[in-house]
Amino acid sequence: MSPFWLSLKLAFWTTILLIPIGLMIGRFLAYSDVRGRAWLEALVYLPLVLPPTVLGYYMLVTLSPNHVVGQSLSFVFNEPLVFSFEGLVLASLVVNLPFAVQPCQQAFSAIATDTREAAWVSGLSATKTFARIELPQCWLGVLCAATLTFAHTLGEFGVVLMVGGNIAGETRTLSIAIYDSVQAFDMPAASGMTVALLIFSILALVIVRVAGMQQRRIR
Repeated sequence: MSPFWLSLKLAFWTTILLIPIGLMIGRFLAYSDVRGRAWLEALVYLPLVLPPTVLGYYMLVTLSPNHVVGQSLSFVFNEPLVFSFEGLVLASLVVNLPFAVQPCQQAFSAIATDTREAAWVSGLSATKTFARIELPQCWLGVLCAATLTFAHTLGEFGVVLMVGGNIAGETRTLSIAIYDSVQAFDMPAASGMTVALLIFSILALVIVRVAGMQQRRIR
């Protein structure tokens, strides 16, 4: 599989798996006032400030067959997760968590308390309130979360290299292929791949910006 399609596959699975998690955590952080919430938020947003190589190192150690977590996951997947596509997906879920949570958290926080209380008074359960009231008002936040997660996964380098290595057809993503091309002084190939990432990144930012403007108009 080419680095381009491998990156798209990684971004697709990361986004599909992470958005439901981002919705749940974002909703909890928006509505909960439990003690220690600040520490939970710090943990969720830690990948934003932690160097990718540091995060990648800890992921590599954790997923190693010599670690109890790595042993358990190797038993579940019937193979070690380090230097595998499955390991890349798991690492991507961790490193992209803030990009899935933050837009969802902001979207839930923007919902008026009176709206949710009116739904409860009308007899809607918490589940129905989420499905019929909250989620329709949060769809722009979910769109932003999905767009940012997908775009960031396409361009991730440090964690992907640490956990997945550089195996052709298995873990060599587009960002690693760019690095390899530069190392080999193949500038035309590197330029073509970087332009593709640049265009997609611009489109992703435009989508997020337009969605944010639309959300402000709705409010």
